[in-house]
Amino acid sequence: MPYTADTIQELNILCRFNLDTTLEGIKVHHDAAPEVIEATQRLHDKGLVTMPDGGYLTDLGRETAEHAQAMASLLMTS
Repeated sequence: MPYTADTIQELNILCRFNLDTTLEGIKVHHDAAPEVIEATQRLHDKGLVTMPDGGYLTDLGRETAEHAQAMASLLMTS
């Protein structure tokens, strides 16, 4: 199953989270690109982040972000 543009945008949001701490979240401002705002809202709807504009990762979100960041790291290695 190929990734859609929406899925890629969601993965990009998940890669913004600092996995070294649970005390740091993200905030997507109202003037961000519409696709970023929409992707963050979808992550919230899926139960991966605590707030519609970002917030913190849920337990499921953290696990998903770990996989997303590991995948990105592997694919970007030359």
